[in-house]
Amino acid sequence: MMRPMKLAGSELMFGNGSLAYIKTIKAKKVSIVIGGRSMEKSGMLAKVEGYFKEAGAETMVIRDVEPDPSFETVLRGKNEMLEFGPDLIVGLGGGSAMDAAKAMWIFYEHPELTQMEDILPPNEFPKLRGKARMCCIPSTSGTASEVSRSIVISDNEKGLKHGVGNMEMMPDIAICDPEVTMSMPAKITAETGMDALTHALEALASNRANYLSDILASQAAQDIMETLPVAYENGNDLKAREIMVQASMVAGMAFTNVSLGIVHSMAHTLGGIFHVSHGLADAVILPYIIRYNEQNETAKEVYAEFAKKIGVENLYKAVEELNEKINIPKCFKEIIPDEEAYMAKLDEMAALAKADGCTKTNPVIPEIDEFKELFIEVYRGE
Repeated sequence: MMRPMKLAGSELMFGNGSLAYIKTIKAKKVSIVIGGRSMEKSGMLAKVEGYFKEAGAETMVIRDVEPDPSFETVLRGKNEMLEFGPDLIVGLGGGSAMDAAKAMWIFYEHPELTQMEDILPPNEFPKLRGKARMCCIPSTSGTASEVSRSIVISDNEKGLKHGVGNMEMMPDIAICDPEVTMSMPAKITAETGMDALTHALEALASNRANYLSDILASQAAQDIMETLPVAYENGNDLKAREIMVQASMVAGMAFTNVSLGIVHSMAHTLGGIFHVSHGLADAVILPYIIRYNEQNETAKEVYAEFAKKIGVENLYKAVEELNEKINIPKCFKEIIPDEEAYMAKLDEMAALAKADGCTKTNPVIPEIDEFKELFIEVYRGE
């Protein structure tokens, strides 16, 4: 059943059947941004285009957004949009498709901007909605880009990931229909689900945490820990898919308000240098950082209260057990076998993680040497 909600000028639709809301959206020309072929194979792209056609809108599709979308892809999409002239842009797919769609939106609205640095601090972030509005339809239950003000775009030449956050990028419309997520394979279900859990648990322990974010983060984390193994084992379980897409969305609302922590700082770094998928990196790192953060009394208490709520004695062990259930490796040595190459990058990784925007809201702010120790720990599993 579709459940509509209005949030600060945005339209948020969730529940089974909510995709049909597209028929009520007023638009003349719609650019739909997708990743590989999963949305075409599952029939979701055709369904979305069909609904827009019923609403009287013309559509075009920008394809082949890669995992960890590159700035080159953003520029390609911008050029296709400039030729077509959409008044609505739709990100249909996982976090990569939605992040790429948001980034294309920025450069479509402002074609005078030519590089990522143009929208990074200290430059002023450009105003949007002069030409188009943004709609996000997630096919995964993880990134929460549909309710977030953030994007991550890769600079392949420099081996960096640029994380950009600004309220201008909050989508105008988000549609979270579990049917769209049904095509997710088990591995992607596991990795994106752990990304969502990381969002919730990092928001819960954030040094900016507040009354509202705690309510959202706690419930989302509980639902994900209970439901992710079910969705992983049976991807056709519509109820599990519905709980996961909604919990991911709620975790996104929490972290959009209070930011994240060093699980994300380290995951962004490992993704940029060693191209580890973001959700997988989060999943591996999360239990180590929960344990590291327990040196902070407030974080220790937060974790203990949440552990009690879900009926476990120790949160980091519960996360380790969850990882084991869904076949997440215990350490990066299983993912990046070349230890010499990994250790050669320690100084660079520590500096990048320290400078990452998520670090400042972690309950404990590591120094460079501590980051190096953490990168060694998550690699060797010590």
